[in-house]
Amino acid sequence: MAKDKTLYTCSECASTSPRWLGKCPGCGAWNTLSETLAESPGAGKNRLSGAQHAGLAQAQAVTPLASIEATEVVRSATGLEELDRVLGGGMVEGGVVLIGGDPGIGKSTLLLQALDALQRGGLPTLYVTGEESGAQVALRARRLGLDGSQVQVLAEIQLEKILATMQAVQPVVCVIDSIQTVYSDQLSSAPGSVAQVRECAAHLTRLAKATGIGVVLVGHVTKEGALAGPRVLEHMVDTVLYFEGDTHSSYRLVRAIKNRFGAVNEIGVFAMTERGLRGVSNPSAIFLSQHSEPVPGSCVLVTLEGTRPLLVEIQALVDDGGPSPRRLSVGLERDRLAMLLAVLHRHAGIACADQDVFVNAVGGVRISEPAADLAVLLAITSSLRARALPKGFIAFGEVGLAGEVRPAPRGQERLKEAAKLGFTVAVVPKANAPKKPIPGLTLHAVERVEQAMQVVRELV
Repeated sequence: MAKDKTLYTCSECASTSPRWLGKCPGCGAWNTLSETLAESPGAGKNRLSGAQHAGLAQAQAVTPLASIEATEVVRSATGLEELDRVLGGGMVEGGVVLIGGDPGIGKSTLLLQALDALQRGGLPTLYVTGEESGAQVALRARRLGLDGSQVQVLAEIQLEKILATMQAVQPVVCVIDSIQTVYSDQLSSAPGSVAQVRECAAHLTRLAKATGIGVVLVGHVTKEGALAGPRVLEHMVDTVLYFEGDTHSSYRLVRAIKNRFGAVNEIGVFAMTERGLRGVSNPSAIFLSQHSEPVPGSCVLVTLEGTRPLLVEIQALVDDGGPSPRRLSVGLERDRLAMLLAVLHRHAGIACADQDVFVNAVGGVRISEPAADLAVLLAITSSLRARALPKGFIAFGEVGLAGEVRPAPRGQERLKEAAKLGFTVAVVPKANAPKKPIPGLTLHAVERVEQAMQVVRELV
């Protein structure tokens, strides 16, 4: 028997090499080449049917942009408010969503709940499972309390059978769990390979656009946390969602990384219960510690996640460090912490060179925006001096290397959210100070770090 010819395919750009290389010759990424079977010469000749070839041959007429009618997309609410928020209002007709996350974090649970809510609303749904049997899906449904659910379930991994079932059932939303288990007979490579994932996703996307069926693809993630498979998979779909959260915590975050029909970096917050995932209506309560009285080293920040302002508590601990002091941050960038400590020393005269400095964002949230700078500095100063900030105190603002406090985007919304939750004192950049006073909120507008420190000294 002739030996099958193998190629090495890059998981990032899908370029191939006849032998293994440490560095991909196409995109330059390291350690991304994996062994796959080479396709036979006639394997890809019939990937498109004759009707599809004819449709591709009929090019659309060129139309001026101004004469194209901009219509609103048709959406189907999933019944889960937090998921609808991340999607931009619900599932779009013909939209393709890719959702990834660590194993066991709750992807299948969330999607099964969403399909059941859609089905109870009178919309046909289809759940295609390639990793579990129908009996296992039924057991999960019983654990979630979805008694009498009429969600259609198909246990299948062959692409052609899945496409035929979707066309026959014509569901409003179809979930493929997961895309790495699906394979096409037109390709000889194994399920989960770069070629299989790319081709299966392309066929499902083409069917979604042609029929108006909303398709949700569940994707595996690598040990680094990125979506497994070729990078082109994220480009093909309309929306990319990441399911985040610590398995030791009961809270989960669904974050939109890409969304052609809504805002990016929008988040939905869920709590994992015995009856499945439940939306959290006031997520700010998760990220605030429950102190009866203010404690040193704590400062509340108003951060933005997509269009949603969230209140997050920043905690700092400054302690004697000895000859080699440590700098450690959880939820914030460590390099930015070192930069802020240098600014604090140079422009405010507060030295922490011989101190251990630990900074933490409460609740496991990750903060990447620079608007957290001022809150971090105030928390560090509070811990160093062992003086608690006033009750009901918040702060936000970006700090530059010259010691200036720069404005944060959408400052009005941040302040209104803080006032709504009962906060009474705020230190903000001067450019974010509102023209009209906000009821119940005393504002201190500052332009430089030393001004902010002076204001806090007077308050405490």
